Amino acid sequence: MLVPSIKNLIFDLGGVILDLSVDHTLQSFAKLSKMPKEKVYEIYHGTPGFLDYEKGSIDDATFRDFLRQTFSISADDATLDETWNAMLRGIPAVKLDLLTRLQSEFRVFLLSNTNAIHIHHINEVMLARDNGKRLLDSYFHKAYYSHRMGKRKPDADIFEQVLEENRLVPEQTLFLDDYDINIEGAKSLGIKTLHVTSPNLILDYFHA
Repeated sequence: MLVPSIKNLIFDLGGVILDLSVDHTLQSFAKLSKMPKEKVYEIYHGTPGFLDYEKGSIDDATFRDFLRQTFSISADDATLDETWNAMLRGIPAVKLDLLTRLQSEFRVFLLSNTNAIHIHHINEVMLARDNGKRLLDSYFHKAYYSHRMGKRKPDADIFEQVLEENRLVPEQTLFLDDYDINIEGAKSLGIKTLHVTSPNLILDYFHA
């Protein structure tokens, strides 16, 4: 239950607002590279280049070259982007309607570990669906992306930046995320949290 003292909401993107299936991307890379799926999973979870891209340490072109080298493939940019974006399964309209309503009741923020190729794709899909009217950022008072900040959740400094720039009181702020480790990072700073354990939990929580 949302306590009356909450004035600010900080949403994660994937698995909370955006339907996400990393498995779709990993299976696509397995097919493209002809590597066993288990090997692709091992590479994805154990190779620093993916985290480097999320922190903006490497640009899009360098990331694509990293994918070619890592998976021993010679795919063109468009094919790589399509494969990388396969995990993005769309944002249900009902969640966008919820965010629009919440903006009138709370200060609403987005804080996402993400990357430039994903955000470009999400906005392209949203513009096509909404007749070119609204980008993702417009559903929040301010959106924060790891690759632009040079920081990632669950590290304290990414939360501290959002709090400080917007003068948010931690005890009046609710952070919603689907990863335990990110929830713990926010809790360590006194931020209230909601662990999103199912895709539609936020709809039930806010009675959408």
